Order: sequence, then C-alpha cells, then structure tokens
Amino acid sequence: MTYSTSFSRRTFVTVGIAAFAGAALSKPALALTTAQAERLIQNVVADINKVINSGRSENAMIREFAGIFERYADVERIARFTLGADARAASSGQIRAYNKAFAGYISRKYGRRFREFIGGEITVKSAKSVKSFVEVRAEALLSGERPFDVTFRVNDDGLFADMLIEGISLARTEKIEIGALLDRRNGNLDQLTRDLSSL
Repeated sequence: MTYSTSFSRRTFVTVGIAAFAGAALSKPALALTTAQAERLIQNVVADINKVINSGRSENAMIREFAGIFERYADVERIARFTLGADARAASSGQIRAYNKAFAGYISRKYGRRFREFIGGEITVKSAKSVKSFVEVRAEALLSGERPFDVTFRVNDDGLFADMLIEGISLARTEKIEIGALLDRRNGNLDQLTRDLSSL
C-alpha cells in the first residue's frame, strides 16, 4: 500500500506522541476519565514542544526523547510484537539485545520528525473500554493540514500498546517494516539488531 506524503508525515509525528502519551497514561487505565486523559496528553505535548523549542541540536533532542521512551513506554511488548513469530525462535539474550536496539531505532526515527509538530495540537474527544484495553479517541492537527483522528490504545495495566491513525495501526505498520528489514537479512536477527543502531 502506498501512503501519501501527508499521511507519512502524520505517521512519524503522531506515533512519537503516542509513545510519550503512553508514558503519561501509565496509571490504571480503567480509572482514567476522559478529562484526565485529555489533561495528560496535553501535558505530554507541552513537554515534547518544550524539548523541540529548547534550541538544542537534533542529536540532543533525540537523546531526550530516547530517555523518555525507554523509561515509560512498554518497549518490550512493542518490540516483541514487531518481531512476530521470529520472537519465539529467539533466545532471551537475543530478545534483550533487540529490545535495546529497537528502542534506540524508534527514538531516532521519530525523534527526528518532532520538529514538524511545532504549532500543532491534539485534543481528546472520548474514551471507552474495549476488551482488555481503553481506547482514547483524539483529534490531531498539524500546521497547514486538516484535522485527523488518532485513537490511542492503552492496556489495562496503563501502558501504551498501539495507536491508530485514521484506522491504520502503527504497531502493525512497524511490524511490516521490521519484517522487511529482517527478510533482507535472511532472517538473521543478530544482524538486524546490529544494523538498527545505524538506522
């Protein structure tokens, strides 16, 4: 499937927001009200913009985003999901190394695009329980673009699990990308783990 430049830009920006929103929502998800979720996400966006507008170099900003992501996001769950069936054949040591490399890869990939969120805003519209997670529906606006729907999925343990942009799962999108990277390395997870550090 081919995505437009506009959607690709949205994807880069909002998946990063989602990771940090997951950090802010790391309280019992079912106890959150819509108003609480909205305030938390607004705080996350404010913190991200503070880093963006700090005047620091891109590398310094990426390091800050990486620290936030690694400290609060459910890196292990997201990373394991992106590996799919290949995770079952990997040793615990390989999984630990991949998780660390994946966290850095994601932080760099999306951290570089946070500058594009300057002037943007996100507003929570509703929240509801769905099976084992809570869906928080929001509306996001990037400067110069029409508003678009973003749905945050928070597990019952209060950690970010996935996000849908206009119905498209970003976790599944990353799974496809990681799968393609692994295929190009003939299924060699150790090589993929090493190469992620330079992507």
